[in-house]
Amino acid sequence: MLNEALDIDVIDVKKNSINKKEPCVEIIINFFPIAIGINYQKMASIHLTTFIAAPVERVFDLSRSINLHKVSTADTHEKVVDGRMNGLINEGETVTWQAKHLYKERRFTSKVTSMNRPVSFTDEMIKGDFKSFHHEHHFKPTDNGTIVIDVLEFESPYGIVGKILNHFYLKNYLEQLLLKRNGVIKEYAEGMKWKAILIN
Repeated sequence: MLNEALDIDVIDVKKNSINKKEPCVEIIINFFPIAIGINYQKMASIHLTTFIAAPVERVFDLSRSINLHKVSTADTHEKVVDGRMNGLINEGETVTWQAKHLYKERRFTSKVTSMNRPVSFTDEMIKGDFKSFHHEHHFKPTDNGTIVIDVLEFESPYGIVGKILNHFYLKNYLEQLLLKRNGVIKEYAEGMKWKAILIN
Protein backbone atom coordinates (compact mmCIF):
# COMPACT_ATOMS: atom_id res chain seq x y z
CA MET A 1 0.00 0.00 0.00
CA LEU A 2 2.85 2.36 0.85
CA ASN A 3 4.48 1.72 -2.52
CA GLU A 4 1.16 2.32 -4.29
CA ALA A 5 0.73 5.58 -2.35
CA LEU A 6 4.22 6.68 -3.27
CA ASP A 7 3.56 5.87 -6.91
CA ILE A 8 0.41 7.98 -6.83
CA ASP A 9 2.29 10.82 -5.17
CA VAL A 10 5.01 10.71 -7.80
CA ILE A 11 2.44 10.70 -10.60
CA ASP A 12 0.58 13.61 -8.98
CA VAL A 13 3.80 15.56 -8.63
CA LYS A 14 4.62 15.00 -12.27
CA LYS A 15 1.12 16.04 -13.31
CA ASN A 16 1.29 19.12 -11.14
CA SER A 17 4.68 20.02 -12.59
CA ILE A 18 3.31 19.77 -16.10
CA ASN A 19 0.21 21.75 -15.19
CA LYS A 20 2.34 24.42 -13.56
CA LYS A 21 4.30 24.89 -16.77
CA GLU A 22 1.24 25.45 -18.91
CA PRO A 23 0.09 28.65 -17.17
CA CYS A 24 3.63 30.00 -17.38
CA VAL A 25 3.72 29.44 -21.13
CA GLU A 26 0.24 30.93 -21.45
CA ILE A 27 1.29 34.01 -19.47
CA ILE A 28 4.33 34.53 -21.69
CA ILE A 29 2.27 34.14 -24.86
CA ASN A 30 -0.54 36.39 -23.67
CA PHE A 31 1.34 39.11 -21.84
CA PHE A 32 4.63 39.48 -23.73
CA PRO A 33 2.96 41.40 -26.60
CA ILE A 34 1.20 43.64 -24.06
CA ALA A 35 4.48 44.27 -22.23
CA ILE A 36 6.07 45.59 -25.43
CA GLY A 37 3.08 47.70 -26.33
CA ILE A 38 1.14 45.47 -28.73
CA ASN A 39 -2.64 45.78 -28.59
CA TYR A 40 -4.33 42.42 -29.23
CA GLN A 41 -7.67 43.89 -30.18
CA LYS A 42 -6.44 46.58 -32.55
CA MET A 43 -5.16 46.09 -36.09
CA ALA A 44 -1.77 47.58 -36.94
CA SER A 45 -2.14 50.99 -38.54
CA ILE A 46 -0.07 53.59 -40.37
CA HIS A 47 -1.07 57.25 -40.63
CA LEU A 48 0.93 59.49 -42.99
CA THR A 49 0.43 63.12 -43.99
CA THR A 50 2.18 64.50 -47.08
CA PHE A 51 2.06 67.99 -48.53
CA ILE A 52 2.30 68.28 -52.31
CA ALA A 53 2.50 71.65 -54.03
CA ALA A 54 0.12 70.78 -56.86
CA PRO A 55 -3.63 70.91 -57.61
CA VAL A 56 -5.75 68.31 -55.81
CA GLU A 57 -7.16 66.80 -59.02
CA ARG A 58 -3.65 66.13 -60.35
CA VAL A 59 -2.48 64.59 -57.09
CA PHE A 60 -5.61 62.45 -56.84
CA ASP A 61 -5.21 61.02 -60.32
CA LEU A 62 -1.49 60.37 -59.89
CA SER A 63 -2.31 58.48 -56.70
CA ARG A 64 -4.57 56.06 -58.58
CA SER A 65 -2.30 55.68 -61.59
CA ILE A 66 -1.21 52.12 -62.29
CA ASN A 67 1.69 53.42 -64.41
CA LEU A 68 3.06 55.66 -61.67
CA HIS A 69 2.72 52.89 -59.11
CA LYS A 70 5.06 50.82 -61.28
CA VAL A 71 7.59 53.67 -61.17
CA SER A 72 7.38 53.99 -57.38
CA THR A 73 7.88 50.24 -56.85
CA ALA A 74 10.77 49.78 -59.27
CA ASP A 75 13.00 48.54 -56.42
CA THR A 76 10.74 45.53 -55.82
CA HIS A 77 10.08 45.02 -59.56
CA GLU A 78 6.32 45.10 -59.19
CA LYS A 79 4.32 44.19 -62.27
CA VAL A 80 0.64 43.84 -63.04
CA VAL A 81 -0.46 40.28 -63.79
CA ASP A 82 -4.24 40.67 -63.74
CA GLY A 83 -7.04 43.24 -63.58
CA ARG A 84 -6.46 46.87 -64.52
CA MET A 85 -3.18 46.79 -66.43
CA ASN A 86 -2.51 50.54 -66.88
CA GLY A 87 -4.07 53.98 -66.71
CA LEU A 88 -6.21 55.22 -63.82
CA ILE A 89 -7.96 52.64 -61.66
CA ASN A 90 -11.62 53.34 -60.89
CA GLU A 91 -14.16 52.29 -58.29
CA GLY A 92 -15.06 48.62 -58.52
CA GLU A 93 -11.92 47.68 -60.46
CA THR A 94 -9.23 45.28 -59.27
CA VAL A 95 -5.52 44.96 -59.90
CA THR A 96 -3.16 42.08 -59.09
CA TRP A 97 0.47 42.91 -58.44
CA GLN A 98 3.37 40.49 -58.40
CA ALA A 99 6.59 41.47 -56.66
CA LYS A 100 9.34 40.23 -54.41
CA HIS A 101 8.79 41.24 -50.79
CA LEU A 102 10.51 39.80 -47.73
CA TYR A 103 12.63 37.42 -49.84
CA LYS A 104 9.63 35.80 -51.55
CA GLU A 105 7.71 36.28 -54.79
CA ARG A 106 4.20 37.33 -53.82
CA ARG A 107 0.88 38.28 -55.38
CA PHE A 108 -1.49 40.89 -54.01
CA THR A 109 -4.95 41.62 -55.41
CA SER A 110 -6.72 44.78 -54.34
CA LYS A 111 -10.06 46.33 -55.21
CA VAL A 112 -11.06 49.98 -55.15
CA THR A 113 -14.15 49.73 -52.96
CA SER A 114 -15.04 53.45 -52.90
CA MET A 115 -14.06 56.62 -54.74
CA ASN A 116 -15.10 60.25 -54.52
CA ARG A 117 -12.87 62.22 -56.87
CA PRO A 118 -10.91 64.27 -55.84
CA VAL A 119 -11.75 63.82 -52.15
CA SER A 120 -10.89 60.19 -51.34
CA PHE A 121 -10.68 56.58 -52.44
CA THR A 122 -10.23 53.29 -50.63
CA ASP A 123 -8.59 50.08 -51.75
CA GLU A 124 -8.78 46.76 -49.95
CA MET A 125 -7.02 43.44 -50.36
CA ILE A 126 -9.26 40.68 -51.69
CA LYS A 127 -6.49 38.12 -52.11
CA GLY A 128 -2.96 38.00 -50.69
CA ASP A 129 -0.75 37.23 -47.73
CA PHE A 130 -2.45 39.55 -45.26
CA LYS A 131 -5.42 38.59 -43.13
CA SER A 132 -6.82 42.04 -43.96
CA PHE A 133 -5.53 45.18 -45.67
CA HIS A 134 -7.52 48.44 -45.84
CA HIS A 135 -5.99 51.62 -47.29
CA GLU A 136 -7.79 54.97 -47.28
CA HIS A 137 -6.46 57.87 -49.38
CA HIS A 138 -7.71 61.34 -48.46
CA PHE A 139 -6.97 64.61 -50.31
CA LYS A 140 -7.47 68.09 -48.90
CA PRO A 141 -6.88 71.14 -51.15
CA THR A 142 -5.03 74.12 -49.67
CA ASP A 143 -4.15 77.57 -51.02
CA ASN A 144 -0.78 76.36 -52.26
CA GLY A 145 -1.28 72.66 -52.89
CA THR A 146 -2.74 69.44 -51.53
CA ILE A 147 -2.50 67.58 -48.25
CA VAL A 148 -2.52 63.81 -48.78
CA ILE A 149 -3.51 61.62 -45.84
CA ASP A 150 -2.89 57.87 -45.92
CA VAL A 151 -4.62 55.67 -43.37
CA LEU A 152 -3.55 52.05 -43.68
CA GLU A 153 -4.86 49.30 -41.41
CA PHE A 154 -3.62 45.77 -41.82
CA GLU A 155 -3.56 42.46 -40.04
CA SER A 156 -1.13 39.60 -40.57
CA PRO A 157 -1.97 35.93 -40.27
CA TYR A 158 -0.32 33.71 -37.64
CA GLY A 159 -2.11 35.22 -34.62
CA ILE A 160 0.17 36.47 -31.87
CA VAL A 161 3.32 35.77 -33.87
CA GLY A 162 1.90 37.91 -36.67
CA LYS A 163 1.20 40.78 -34.27
CA ILE A 164 4.77 40.65 -32.96
CA LEU A 165 6.05 40.63 -36.57
CA ASN A 166 3.87 43.68 -37.30
CA HIS A 167 5.26 45.53 -34.30
CA PHE A 168 8.95 44.88 -34.92
CA TYR A 169 9.23 44.74 -38.70
CA LEU A 170 6.24 44.76 -41.05
CA LYS A 171 4.76 48.11 -40.01
CA ASN A 172 8.06 49.90 -40.69
CA TYR A 173 8.52 48.00 -43.97
CA LEU A 174 5.10 49.08 -45.26
CA GLU A 175 5.59 52.64 -44.03
CA GLN A 176 8.82 52.93 -46.01
CA LEU A 177 7.03 51.69 -49.15
CA LEU A 178 4.32 54.33 -48.67
CA LEU A 179 6.87 57.08 -48.09
CA LYS A 180 8.69 56.08 -51.27
CA ARG A 181 5.40 56.04 -53.20
CA ASN A 182 4.36 59.45 -51.88
CA GLY A 183 7.77 60.85 -52.72
CA VAL A 184 7.38 59.76 -56.34
CA ILE A 185 3.85 61.22 -56.53
CA LYS A 186 5.21 64.49 -55.12
CA GLU A 187 8.09 64.55 -57.61
CA TYR A 188 5.81 64.00 -60.59
CA ALA A 189 3.01 66.31 -59.41
CA GLU A 190 5.20 69.29 -58.58
CA GLY A 191 7.19 69.25 -61.83
CA MET A 192 6.29 68.50 -65.41
CA LYS A 193 6.58 64.72 -65.25
CA TRP A 194 2.89 64.34 -64.45
CA LYS A 195 2.07 65.05 -68.10
CA ALA A 196 3.71 61.80 -69.17
CA ILE A 197 1.36 59.93 -66.83
CA LEU A 198 -1.93 61.81 -67.16
CA ILE A 199 -1.87 63.20 -70.72
CA ASN A 200 -2.21 60.60 -73.43
